[in-house]
Amino acid sequence: MRLDATLVLAVAAATGVALAAAPAPAAARPVSAVATTGTSAATQVSTATQASTATRAAAGAPAATVDATYHVWTWNVAGWAIHRGSTTDGLITVLTNSIRNRAADFAALNELCWSQYKAVQANLRDSGWPQDVLNFSRFEPHNSTGCGGEPFGLAIFSKAPLGTADRYALADDGTSETRKLLCAPLSDRPHLRFCTTHLTPWDPDFNTAQLNQVLSYVESYNAAGDTVIIAGDFNAQPSYGRLDSWYSPSVNTTYNSGNRGAYRELDDTDTRCIGYGENTVADGDGPCGPGKKIDLIFVRENRLVGTYDGDSLDISDSCGGPCSDHRITIGTVTVAVTS
Repeated sequence: MRLDATLVLAVAAATGVALAAAPAPAAARPVSAVATTGTSAATQVSTATQASTATRAAAGAPAATVDATYHVWTWNVAGWAIHRGSTTDGLITVLTNSIRNRAADFAALNELCWSQYKAVQANLRDSGWPQDVLNFSRFEPHNSTGCGGEPFGLAIFSKAPLGTADRYALADDGTSETRKLLCAPLSDRPHLRFCTTHLTPWDPDFNTAQLNQVLSYVESYNAAGDTVIIAGDFNAQPSYGRLDSWYSPSVNTTYNSGNRGAYRELDDTDTRCIGYGENTVADGDGPCGPGKKIDLIFVRENRLVGTYDGDSLDISDSCGGPCSDHRITIGTVTVAVTS
């Protein structure tokens, strides 16, 4: 549902590459070769930044900005848990059709197998969705063999060409997965970054540690003059105290209060559960009834221009049954980006 937030809520595959293991300032981000769309899983693990903080931070007058509107799409597809890595059971068709039908500029996928990543890549490329068929996606594994021997992890897709990706390992939760943050800028608009993450569901303390790490990274981008759109499976509900450091104090409702952060979630003005948004998984209970919202799209409040909106979509049954245990989450937002 599209509303003006200030009016509504002010009242109411990975081998041989070193990865960052803890939050670091922007100037300390790892740098290596550019990862291109058509490379293997191993070569896609390279990390880099576009420019140092020193070159980005101009002294004196504020940097000029442009306003840009983006349609954002994210889905945890349970690529191994439900699909066992299949690329022929309907999943690829359902998700690529949704990306096109929703006119997505950015798409993020969680729990994706490497073969599924390549199938999505081929489908979008063959349909003419990306502007540059050789440079529109990045993959980052959580586990190098988690899909029956092939990599399992995260991916981002962009209609416009991407720059070099940053890839960060997050706090170890003691499982076989290394949780990650994956971010990449637009080639022609390098101060706009799209990120995804999938945080641990297994322990609140580990989830909190990972949330704080991700926040540190996206805040370092902000300090360097970048606008970040981050989408993914946070495995934390908006009402949880561990997200208070994310949500802006302007989000202050019965269902989400005590916030001290700087971010807005694109469905937080939904009047059905204001400050919280619409559920994205069916299991458990949220503050407004059955189901929970754990798939989120965040933008820093000071980068927002005008209204924004978000939604979650019914789960398709076109995969020989439900295509996931998560709903597709979408949002539309206009942001100010340093030009």
